[in-house]
Amino acid sequence: MPRSPRHSELIESIYDAGLHPELWSDVVVMLNAFIGSQACGLISKDTVSKSGATHYYCGVDPHYIQLYSETYSRYDPLARLPGYGEVRSIPDLVNFDEYRRGRFYQEWLRPQGCIDVANVVLEQSKSPCPMLLTVIPGREMLDAEQRARMQFLVPHASRALMINRAIERKQQRATALADVVDRLNAGVILLDAACQIVHSNPAAETILAADDVLRSISGRLVTRSSEANLALRNIFRDPGEVALAAADGRKIPLTSHDGSHYVAHVIALPSLLRDGATERTSAVGALLIWKAELDSRSCAGLIDRTFELTPAELRVLQSIVEVGGVPETAAALGVAETTVKTHLHRVFAKTGVSRQADLVKLAAGFSNPLLH
Repeated sequence: MPRSPRHSELIESIYDAGLHPELWSDVVVMLNAFIGSQACGLISKDTVSKSGATHYYCGVDPHYIQLYSETYSRYDPLARLPGYGEVRSIPDLVNFDEYRRGRFYQEWLRPQGCIDVANVVLEQSKSPCPMLLTVIPGREMLDAEQRARMQFLVPHASRALMINRAIERKQQRATALADVVDRLNAGVILLDAACQIVHSNPAAETILAADDVLRSISGRLVTRSSEANLALRNIFRDPGEVALAAADGRKIPLTSHDGSHYVAHVIALPSLLRDGATERTSAVGALLIWKAELDSRSCAGLIDRTFELTPAELRVLQSIVEVGGVPETAAALGVAETTVKTHLHRVFAKTGVSRQADLVKLAAGFSNPLLH
């Protein structure tokens, strides 16, 4: 039998398993040695069906674990669970002589050379399948020393399992959030304090693959504009700057080689996504990138209603954003440049801006990056 671990060593190992569930298999071996039992394990039991699932165990042949799960859990006298933290063995709950004539003892426990089993519930919540520490003492009944040692373990194992549950829930939410990010049609890029790319969703990968408005150089995000690069470096140097920029609604305008306009919106990285992953990320913030173009079914209509633009003025605004300057807009719409200029001046007056670049920013503010 392995040596019984010192109390401090055992408690430390239990809390390590709270942070790293894969350590429970080794911890169960330590628990078994500490209690002085033949076998022990962490199992969950359905309070209604009485079925059980063994998660970590030692000292029992896997064949008997399978038999218990498939057949004998329903005959287990300890299926009637005690309250949280109450150590109960078979004689505490049933007539021992009757129990020894039953199937659980005759067909499952006796062939293993054992006569008694003890349980203690480790979860205080109203879980339908609470986790238990189950101990098989061996050829003797559970004695007072073993019972006391099981009782000693309860608060520590209970807290460790609560930590497991909390981490698992956070990881599940983080995974769900990351899945949503990856499904967005707008580009999302997570950056660290050196503007190194920590993660990019498929839409962002498409933008980076074009090697135009944004590019990755040795893993570092770079734009075509030195001004935009400087803005990125200043914002992403620490999470505090990112939070301030995000709170101010900071957007970084970007332009491709063909004059198409993009907008990079600074967003603070949610703590859920930052801390909830299995491994802590180095990202300090994120960029949400989309092409500044008007969706005639939503964004353009919203601008029209907000500024009371005529259909002709709206067409000019949309063309300026998507095509470019006055000559390009005139060619695209098939009208004279003077006509475009007339409508453009009216758009300037109604929207309160004075430059074409400001119109692009205005349109970006009305656009929905999730619909592109």
